[in-house]
Amino acid sequence: MFIGHWAASFAAGAVSPRAPKLGTLFLSAQLIDWGFFTLAIFGVEKLRIVPGATVMNPMDLYHMPYTHSLLGTMIWAAAAALIVLIVSRNFVGSVIAGAVVASHWFLDLLVHRPDLTLNGNPPKMGFGLWNYPAIEIPLEIGITVAAFLWYVRRTKGPVMPPLILLALLFVFQAVNWFGPPPEQAGPGMYILALTSYGVATFFAYWVGTTRRHKRMRG
Repeated sequence: MFIGHWAASFAAGAVSPRAPKLGTLFLSAQLIDWGFFTLAIFGVEKLRIVPGATVMNPMDLYHMPYTHSLLGTMIWAAAAALIVLIVSRNFVGSVIAGAVVASHWFLDLLVHRPDLTLNGNPPKMGFGLWNYPAIEIPLEIGITVAAFLWYVRRTKGPVMPPLILLALLFVFQAVNWFGPPPEQAGPGMYILALTSYGVATFFAYWVGTTRRHKRMRG
């Protein structure tokens, strides 16, 4: 799952006027992968490129107990919620941000082969939809577009910024699906992934400054 994680951000931005701004929600949705690729740079969590690991993704994510275990994800979610609460003094917004972080594990569960855990130890879980492109591709596009449309419907502001953001996400996803696969794992690949998350978050922050929830007063 790639841009599908940001479906949770759009949905969260639509559900309540107390939700954090879209940039914060984008950061929340991919916080687990921010953590994973940062830890991978230092060799704390590990992946390798194995052609054919799945039909759609050659990454063998063989050691990621601190980010992609359910326990680890919930700790990251609680930490994110606490930070949002301290910074914004918005309890509802902090709960929403934490829930968006937590959604990452459950969305990954759909597409990963069995490499996710409950607490960093076996059994490993994953429904493996990356092996079924005819299911995974429309699913990821569908949930992203549906959540995006809900966000646009529930907020008001100029329509061009969110359309630019959606176009950018589709470009990123097309490169991820149809571009040349990485030949080997390493810091360059990890930094490129972090850069893509940063660019998407920057544009989401921009969109968030142009729109507000229809239920907001003033």
